[in-house]
Amino acid sequence: MAVSTPSSRPYVTYSLLVINILVFLLQSAGDVLFGFDLVASMGMKVNELILQGEYWRLITPMFLHGSILHLGFNMYALFIFGPGLERYYRHGRFLVLFFLGGFAGNVFSFIFSASNSLGSSTAIFGLLAAEGVFLYQNQRVFGGVARRALNNIIMIAVVNLIIGLSPGIDNWGHMGGLLGGAIFAFLGGPILEVKGMIPDVVVADARESSAVFRAAIIDFLIFGFLAFVTLYLRGS
Repeated sequence: MAVSTPSSRPYVTYSLLVINILVFLLQSAGDVLFGFDLVASMGMKVNELILQGEYWRLITPMFLHGSILHLGFNMYALFIFGPGLERYYRHGRFLVLFFLGGFAGNVFSFIFSASNSLGSSTAIFGLLAAEGVFLYQNQRVFGGVARRALNNIIMIAVVNLIIGLSPGIDNWGHMGGLLGGAIFAFLGGPILEVKGMIPDVVVADARESSAVFRAAIIDFLIFGFLAFVTLYLRGS
């Protein structure tokens, strides 16, 4: 019996990889031309500047990195988790997941950490959470494979959060990314159903488009509200 599953090239994952690499090259060029990282200075999370109205800094840090090693670790994680998730989420929903994870992580960092920060690990942790939720919600389709993979995802998350306790790592951003990715995945991620008759059996997503849209709005409003309240309290 052949089972047909979604298959498409992970264009969004590859595009995000290229964008992050190109932005890092621009950051490096700024170091050479101006003696400082002009791009990062304009886009990294700086609480004082966000309070002054530079709200884009809740989004742009997910495309900035502090070193080639920092970039390498995050892009490797994106390359590992991105294609598989994009395969089931499809391109548009996967892109929304990436942005919501990054936004949620930067909001959490803005609320709970006074340090400046940058890096796509906020969005990567959102992907990690979404992978875990996807496996949990689709155990009927994947069986024991899903349970073993879910245990691995939990272990990876725990280990990385422990590593994130080290100085200089924005663990609040990681936790926010996890939460943002989990909320969207739980409310709007793929719910797989096996359909068809032998030999033409396919795996299809039963989640309605309207539910995906609502999930994105709810997720954005939760963290947007948290950011708004923080801006109001600190600005008053």
